[in-house]
Amino acid sequence: MTLAPPETRAARAQADAGRVAVLGIRHHGPGSARSVLAELDRVRPSVVLIEGPADAGPVLPLVTEPGLEPPVALLAYAPDAPRVSAFWPFAVFSPEWQALTWAARHGVPARFCDLPAAAMLAAPPGRDEPPDGRPDGKAAGLREDPLARLAAAGGYDDPERWWDDLVESRLDGQSPFAALTEAMAELRAATPPGPDEGNEQRREAHMRQALRTALKETDGPVAVVCGAWHAPALTGKLPPAAGDAARLRGMRKRRVSLAWVPWTHSRLATTSGYGAGITSPGWYHHLFTTPEQTVPRWLVKVAGVLRDHDLPVSSAHVIEAVRLAEALATLRGRPLPGLAEVSEATKAVLCEGDEVATTFVTRDLVVGEVLGQVPDSAPLVPLEADLRAQARSLKLKITAEEKSLVLDLRRDNDRARSVLLHRLTALGVGWALAAEDQVRGTGTFRETWTLSWRPELAVAVIDAAQWGTTVGTAASARLIDRARTATTLSAVTAAAERALLADLPDALGPALRALDDKAAADADVTHLMAALPALARAVRYGDVRGTGSAALAAVADGLTARICAGLPAAVTSLADDAAARMRDAIDRSHAALELHAQHERGRLARDRWIAALTGLAGRRDLHGLLAGRVVRLLTDAGLLDRAEAARRFAAQLSVGVPAAGKAAWAEGFLAGGGLLLVHDRDLLAILDGWVAGLGDQDFMDVLPLLRRTFGGFSPAERANIAGAVKQLGGGPGPARAEEPVDAGRAAAVLATVAGILRAGRAGP
Repeated sequence: MTLAPPETRAARAQADAGRVAVLGIRHHGPGSARSVLAELDRVRPSVVLIEGPADAGPVLPLVTEPGLEPPVALLAYAPDAPRVSAFWPFAVFSPEWQALTWAARHGVPARFCDLPAAAMLAAPPGRDEPPDGRPDGKAAGLREDPLARLAAAGGYDDPERWWDDLVESRLDGQSPFAALTEAMAELRAATPPGPDEGNEQRREAHMRQALRTALKETDGPVAVVCGAWHAPALTGKLPPAAGDAARLRGMRKRRVSLAWVPWTHSRLATTSGYGAGITSPGWYHHLFTTPEQTVPRWLVKVAGVLRDHDLPVSSAHVIEAVRLAEALATLRGRPLPGLAEVSEATKAVLCEGDEVATTFVTRDLVVGEVLGQVPDSAPLVPLEADLRAQARSLKLKITAEEKSLVLDLRRDNDRARSVLLHRLTALGVGWALAAEDQVRGTGTFRETWTLSWRPELAVAVIDAAQWGTTVGTAASARLIDRARTATTLSAVTAAAERALLADLPDALGPALRALDDKAAADADVTHLMAALPALARAVRYGDVRGTGSAALAAVADGLTARICAGLPAAVTSLADDAAARMRDAIDRSHAALELHAQHERGRLARDRWIAALTGLAGRRDLHGLLAGRVVRLLTDAGLLDRAEAARRFAAQLSVGVPAAGKAAWAEGFLAGGGLLLVHDRDLLAILDGWVAGLGDQDFMDVLPLLRRTFGGFSPAERANIAGAVKQLGGGPGPARAEEPVDAGRAAAVLATVAGILRAGRAGP
């Protein structure tokens, strides 16, 4: 091969450098996006290179699809380990997105030029995510922010405001790229290497290699859109290609898949943890899409948000807010009012200083919540395609807005919606969150969910795809695996309950077999009691939904029999903390069996449980907390009348029992509700007499227990109890003995009070 003379190669390199337009941008900057469009219109490049994963070529043509609406993100994930993933988000005001759409409109090839995702996701431990660009393109947290240094040189203490004044708020269309590249070159020369310098060098080497390839493919101009920090490395005469090739040689890679997924404005915000995040996505969207009358139109939107929250805002408020924002910008020497001036005017005029109203504006408008869209033609894993198809057929809109959904399980469509949401919950795809009372289980025909689609759920769907290609088959396989690998009995019962709620008979059978095996091998009564509530809920939900639950009822009955047989030994010789845990387990089991008794077959199990409690009630070796609780449960069940309960209460509080033991019995009996004391004056009088008769030290010993007991009552219950105590002397129930009154001393007090009252009526 004949090599060109050195002077010819140098001339060619110089000519190539003249064909390159490097546009150093701030990621997600509307001013940068506007400047990029103006520069592309001026340069008219033959090829556009954009900072992004170089192996994303197959999905870039989807940018022209009508159904692809930003904000969206390019998702790269490892098919063998979907949670190893990375996102490259784009909003409509992102310079990279505008460069892509400009190239598509003008029929110009556009490609990404950064390291391929296959290399970024093969990063060593501790570097599972690609370096995300900041406004200047630096990796977050790896070196001092160059923008801060430039802002300080320009007399600004806030780098964000400096960038806004220089780029984002400019509407004149003048190109800032040459000045930015020169400034960044000076900063790079004065900045010591960071800990991630090797990776930064590989990234820039790959960008230069992509640039060399583009220059060989065309004789026309080539535009490069990249973070401003990288611009000096791509400007001017490029270094020898051999050095860049050597730096990239031997780079580790792994198999990856790429796809477009919906994104949201809130996930572009810095508060979401995104390294290249911005503080005000909604404001930036407005800046880019509303180049004329920007501030007045923004404040009209602010007024709309406040009115949606029923706050009074008039046109005069908006006019005054515009004037204040413009005056603040003039005083501060800014070319236009920025977000700081607009926000101050909003708070002072439209919100009248109210922090809560200002928060509404920040949340709903400054950050905003817009969910992008991905067309059906975009590549999806089969599981996601099935999920979206089912959501459409059930009229469940996938949106980032938080919405409440109330389902009536007697309706076919609502029952089908419930099944889908329970299946997704089983797969770990948290699109819907069940209401708290629903989680506890009330066995009604009503279900309440809160729906909100978050972008990271795209990864959860891909991760769940390993279990199957449809939501039903994947959820069934996941529950079977969970039941087989569960280490606790309660985890197996939870899997069985979910299988019933999600209408997955293929998973219910294996879950029940695993439940039988686990229960047979577990002799711990507390473990058996922990598993019972989920079974009772599942049986009751089966009745509500019209699905077969006879097998679950049989398991619940068998579990109850084993609990009742082992309970007497399990409650023997318990310390205070163990007694408290057992009390809670008994409460949960009692509530579960009350629910189970609504099922005809469950009444026998409940009767067996009541018999076991009755046997405990007569034992003298029981911890006071448990003894009191058992008596209360039997009283509520109608097996002990109020008089017998009061007799046992009085006996337990009699002489011979330590004060702490008395307080524990009282706590066990009274915990969970104070209405019994309100309506049973005899019982209240016994308790009141015991407390009044305590010595100083005994009172101090039992006070924490009593405070804990009465603190669990509702405010209304406590108020009613206090009123009942005041009436103990003259109301129903035994009256307390009264001390004799000294009439002479009382007369002196009454005379003094009467004098005070007469003085008060006389006035000054």
